[in-house]
Amino acid sequence: MPLFGKKTPIGIDRPSMEYLGHRGPLRVAAGNLADAGMPGLIFTPVSGRRLPAVALLHGWLQPASRYANTMRYLASWGFVVVAPDTEKGPIPSHGAMARDLTAALHLVANGRLGNGRVQVDPDRLGVIGHSIGAGAAVLAAAADSSIGAVVTVTAAATRPSAVEAATRVQVPGLHLVGADDDMADGDGAAIAAAWAGPASLRTVKGASHLGLAEGSHWTSTLSGSGNEKRIQQVVRLLSTAFLLRHLTDADQLADELEGKIKGTVLEDLDEVRAE
Repeated sequence: MPLFGKKTPIGIDRPSMEYLGHRGPLRVAAGNLADAGMPGLIFTPVSGRRLPAVALLHGWLQPASRYANTMRYLASWGFVVVAPDTEKGPIPSHGAMARDLTAALHLVANGRLGNGRVQVDPDRLGVIGHSIGAGAAVLAAAADSSIGAVVTVTAAATRPSAVEAATRVQVPGLHLVGADDDMADGDGAAIAAAWAGPASLRTVKGASHLGLAEGSHWTSTLSGSGNEKRIQQVVRLLSTAFLLRHLTDADQLADELEGKIKGTVLEDLDEVRAE
């Protein structure tokens, strides 16, 4: 039986955007991906079958721990969430980041979690990326047909090109760009405009490039941005709703995801492509 059924009324088992504005009802367990042979973090509901899984990829110079609260939020709504903690140096390999993201996702999709109490549905896999991690998430989705949905947050340019890779991604994509992002101006919009599958582009008001990264870090001084809690709330709401919509049976979220959402502006992709 689906985790979020189609025929139940709006509520805990069939959430609306209003419900998703708060942490979910499920108890969450945290673990270390190193136990499976790769540095990183994992957050899961304490139990569940046929759960969707999401791999989250960090931004430039950021440790996976700066996304722990976002991961916990997603897990509280029924996702198994994993974040590889690799390629954190000043000159990372974007291709290696994409491969690590895919490897981490399949580790949890095929692994034994929570002593068998947690089971992932390999047909319900998604990825989220931040900054260069967003570009690398696009590279991963272009290379792996098992990935069913993609979220990018303040995407930055990668080599190979994430914009070129976007032309080969047929699955739904949600692309969030920051209104105050001075480090990757236009990269996320270019990815959205090139997207082959269904795509949505939203500008998050007041968001800087590293706003999704939590807590303090020396890179905040370098970039002049970081740890914007209001921005984190918007990203968590939209990402959770989008991934539930496309990886589970939460079709009731479709209209709300195309409507007005506080703190964001839904962009017209036809106008972006014409620019």
